[in-house]
Amino acid sequence: MTQRALDSSGEQTPGSPRPAMIDAGSELDPVHPMEPPASERGPTGLTTAEVAERVARGEVNDVPARSSRSVGEIVRANVFTRFNLIIGVLWVIMLFVAPIQDSLFGYVIVANTGIGVFQEWRAKKTLDGLAVIGEAKPTVRRDGAAAEVSTSEIVLGDLVELGPGDKVVVDGTVAEADGLEIDESLLTGEADPVVKRPGDPVMSGSFVVAGGGAFTATKVGREAYAAQLAEEASRFTLVHSELRSGISTILKYVTWMMVPTALGLIISQLVVKENNFKDSIARTVGGIVPMIPEGLVLLTSVAFAIGVVRLGQKQCLVQELPAIEGLARVDVVCLDKTGTLTEGGMDVTEVRPLEGADRAYVERVLRAFGSSDPRPNASLRAIVDAYPADGGEDGGGWTVTGALPFSSARKYSGASFDESAAGDAADASSAWLLGAPDVLLADADPALAEIEQLNEQGLRVLLLARARGGLDEPDAAEGAVPTALVVLEQRLRPDAGETLAYFAEQDVAAKVISGDNAVSVGAVAGKLGLAGAENTLDARRLPADPDEMATAMERNAVFGRVTPQQKRDMVAALQSRGHTVAMTGDGVNDVLALKDANIGVSMGSGSEATRAVAQIVLLNNSFATLPSVVAEGRRVIGNITRVATLFLTKTVYSVLLAILVVCFQVEYPFLPRHLTLLSTLTIGVPAFFLALAPNKERARPYFVRRVMRYAVPSGVIAAAATFATYLIARHAYSGAGALEAETSAATLTLFLVSLWVLAIIARPYTWWRVALVAAMGLAFLVVLVVPWLQDFFALKLVGAPMPWTAVGIAVAAGVALEFAWRWVGRRFGA
Repeated sequence: MTQRALDSSGEQTPGSPRPAMIDAGSELDPVHPMEPPASERGPTGLTTAEVAERVARGEVNDVPARSSRSVGEIVRANVFTRFNLIIGVLWVIMLFVAPIQDSLFGYVIVANTGIGVFQEWRAKKTLDGLAVIGEAKPTVRRDGAAAEVSTSEIVLGDLVELGPGDKVVVDGTVAEADGLEIDESLLTGEADPVVKRPGDPVMSGSFVVAGGGAFTATKVGREAYAAQLAEEASRFTLVHSELRSGISTILKYVTWMMVPTALGLIISQLVVKENNFKDSIARTVGGIVPMIPEGLVLLTSVAFAIGVVRLGQKQCLVQELPAIEGLARVDVVCLDKTGTLTEGGMDVTEVRPLEGADRAYVERVLRAFGSSDPRPNASLRAIVDAYPADGGEDGGGWTVTGALPFSSARKYSGASFDESAAGDAADASSAWLLGAPDVLLADADPALAEIEQLNEQGLRVLLLARARGGLDEPDAAEGAVPTALVVLEQRLRPDAGETLAYFAEQDVAAKVISGDNAVSVGAVAGKLGLAGAENTLDARRLPADPDEMATAMERNAVFGRVTPQQKRDMVAALQSRGHTVAMTGDGVNDVLALKDANIGVSMGSGSEATRAVAQIVLLNNSFATLPSVVAEGRRVIGNITRVATLFLTKTVYSVLLAILVVCFQVEYPFLPRHLTLLSTLTIGVPAFFLALAPNKERARPYFVRRVMRYAVPSGVIAAAATFATYLIARHAYSGAGALEAETSAATLTLFLVSLWVLAIIARPYTWWRVALVAAMGLAFLVVLVVPWLQDFFALKLVGAPMPWTAVGIAVAAGVALEFAWRWVGRRFGA
């Protein structure tokens, strides 16, 4: 079986996975005789009857793919929370001691939790559906024929064929090996590939980097190694989410504040004031419930879930929900050239014989080279298209006697031929190398100047050279005779320029990291308008010191001749300077860098190994989808940061009001129905719309700090204004119905101040934001003027002086809010 990824320049294309780094000339560079494809030789695999027998015995690979949480986990996560428990207990109490309108907060929580479960369930369906679309199907040999099957259909004893980039999906024993090299880095952490021979074990979770073969499945289902790892650590929780951890931190502090405050409020209302028992319970609950920012957790889950659904509609598989947040925080994106800036296809524009080589003979070599690989990649496909082996004078009659697998470290591949089979001179044989000219040629070779000129035009150049010895020599390239230059033109992606422009506008630095010649890559990037494309660097001159490497990474935009290990080091160097790095890739030698990057992005047509470790898979193979992912992440983070301020402002003023009530030994001014109304109009409904609105604001770190520095002063001002109105009202009203009048005045002030906070958060204004704020104000006005709503919510403004006083205090508080927000913005930054 021949090596699939024969892109001798070192660049990879979608659909032709790349092997990981192999040191040239080492024992890991086997030369293997050419053999028929695995499906045409060796064991015939299981029969249909044997497969059915094993399925009946349950010996099938039935481990479900976990692309998201199960339905049970979704329900548990949304229903069984500590705050739902607290609110649930308070709700039950209120159902016994107060009118139904004081229990509305419980119904709101039930509805919100139901919405959260439904939205995440819908996201799960989208994820699972996309995961099936993006799932690679291994090839198994049954009844002597090769066929693709679902991973879950593999049974014990199946003969599974392997090619470069294929993932080992179950544990097994090698049955056939054709230069087979397995990368077990995902299991052992060791980056060097391991040569596998018949009888050697292979473990699920590893993947092929060179050669091919087949293995017999010995462990399937939950007994397989990868399945055991999956049981220990679900994919769902791998990505760190600052948003979620920040909210957890906030909730922890809220709990600490809430417990002593609630105890003080209970004692104050039940013991000190000696009020009516049921009324005291109702007002105590009214003081405790608004301290809990329960809707913040729900809204975050809903925002993430809706984001996943939106991206799913664009053929973008988000394998871990917080990944869209992570990509929104990215400030450096590392790109491959092929598959991102250029399309997979290429065209041969010219073949230039060197040193008097015969053009006809060169073309025969190229024809033979093309026919040596049954599954050519983009570079070789271009050669095959230009010099087909069928018809005319070609090299199709030559016998391929051996092949040297391509390696990203070596930058070339090889093939040897027996030319006598075509009727040429007896015993004629030759060995050829096809690869990167600057690797195969000596530094002073005059042909390099000519190649440099071609590279500067953005053309890819391969060198065809005749090896002096056999392919099994320690360094087959040593002394190779240059024979011809093969000039290829790459097809630029029509949307790549717009995508690079988007990243530039969003202050995201793009770094093109390629195995190809740096000058050639820079020329391609320059045609697409990449900023700094002229700043190119050959990775062979990249300093090994991490700090110096980081400096070089920041100064340059294009890097060529990059090895897989260097990709990993480059990601680490950028991260050491505080950058959040996204890495795109589609080949197996991108796996280590994808794992180490903050966010790994894989093309859907890339190797399964890259799809397995990436958090985001672009199923449509379009680099142009990335801006949508960035925009969705920014929408989620920016909007949740906005609405979190609303929720936490309520928490702050609720805690302070409870403390003031305890200190001043007065009745708590609000019933639960009042705060349910205020929360719905100034937080719940507006937060839902604001959380789903477009938002292109750059994601910034320190979520908790940024939210609290606005929520604390806002909550303090709201509590002070409300309590001042309440105390004034206590002196203004007396007799029967005084408490209801005092509550109404305090509610008016608190609503106006909360609405002012909403108006600040809604900036910058658009027509719908203004309409949203106005609609909330109008809804509260309707409650105040419609008699049956007045009775339902126990709100009735008495007289003119006190309501206008409440409005005046609210206006003063609004001015204080404006000053506080401006001061915080100047002092700490937006």
